[in-house]
Amino acid sequence: MSGTPSIVVTGRGVVTPLGEGADAFFDALLQRRSGIEDGVGACVAFDPESVLSPKEVRRSDRVSHFAMAAADQAWAESGLAESGIDRERVGVLVGTGIGGLQTLQDNVQAYLEDGERAVSPHFVPMIMSNAPAGHIAMRLGAYGPGFSVASACATGGHAIGEAVKMIARAEADVVVAGGTEAALTTVALAAFKRMGALSREGVSRPFDARRDGFVMGEGAGILVLEREEDARARGAQIYGRIVGYGASNDAFHITQPDNEGRGAIQAMSATLRDADVAPGDVGYLNAHGTGTPFNDKIETKAIKAVFNGAGTPPPISSTKSAIGHLLGAAGAVEAVALVEAVRRGVLPPTLNYAEPDPECDLDYVPDGPREAPGLELAMSNSFGFGGQNACLAVAKA
Repeated sequence: MSGTPSIVVTGRGVVTPLGEGADAFFDALLQRRSGIEDGVGACVAFDPESVLSPKEVRRSDRVSHFAMAAADQAWAESGLAESGIDRERVGVLVGTGIGGLQTLQDNVQAYLEDGERAVSPHFVPMIMSNAPAGHIAMRLGAYGPGFSVASACATGGHAIGEAVKMIARAEADVVVAGGTEAALTTVALAAFKRMGALSREGVSRPFDARRDGFVMGEGAGILVLEREEDARARGAQIYGRIVGYGASNDAFHITQPDNEGRGAIQAMSATLRDADVAPGDVGYLNAHGTGTPFNDKIETKAIKAVFNGAGTPPPISSTKSAIGHLLGAAGAVEAVALVEAVRRGVLPPTLNYAEPDPECDLDYVPDGPREAPGLELAMSNSFGFGGQNACLAVAKA
């Protein structure tokens, strides 16, 4: 980022419908595998007791289980546990769009059926949106700045971007950052269905002419971030550099994007300025790409507005085609995919793209994975209900 210390990724962790672990997740994307079954992207293979004790599982919601598992992966990979780092300089910035929704649904039903004594005494700490960040801090002994952000589907992107700023302001030396979500409940699915947001066919088809809504998913993505000079001094492996971050508000509608993509344009443009690069320097863009008719059309329009001045926009793909929309975790899991795309020099595909839409006429990498050995810089979009947008730029280590 222009005028700030270089902030790098030294740890990656994910729990996704395609499995756990950053390398396994990205490998599955490159194999064109789908984690969507029966119209949802569920983490069916995830066992919380592989990470937590039975007692801890009972006293925390699935949204925290995912976050703790991903954080454990990222922290172990970073090597910081053996580094002697001052834990008062380790921050945790992990958000969720909704929070402990299964706990909320179960306890409301229990109360309505059986009254006050049926409500869990752990109900409040299980549903609160800052619970995942709190649990991670306790597991890691992280005494630095810690809190949760919530901006719906932009949460993960905002958490990572704000964590970078936190390090740049010297408020922390290391920040564990990302997003988590576990909202595959009957109430949430019914609500999104009633809104008309979900795919009627249960298929995620970003940018395809047949797209009819998003497929809901669950999981978590966590990155360990620190100053490049510190990481190199301790001999840590560096997976990528977070070089740009932009945020904006549509200030237009609580669920629909601005008709002209104003907020998306502003967030992408701010990211380019923050990274001090030109649009033509960007070699790949991981799109928000939800598969809803309106979102994909508006995002395409916004991308053209930002990049057409520099020629043809870069190749674009949506990993939501393989795992669904992870809501508050989406931006963080997609940031992990972005890091891997740049690190490996290969672009993940957009699955289920077969019928072009005249209003979505860019290169969405339907033939991927696609080798991109010269890839040095890539961006990722995250746009949330409420009109809140985040964009990240990642450069090669």
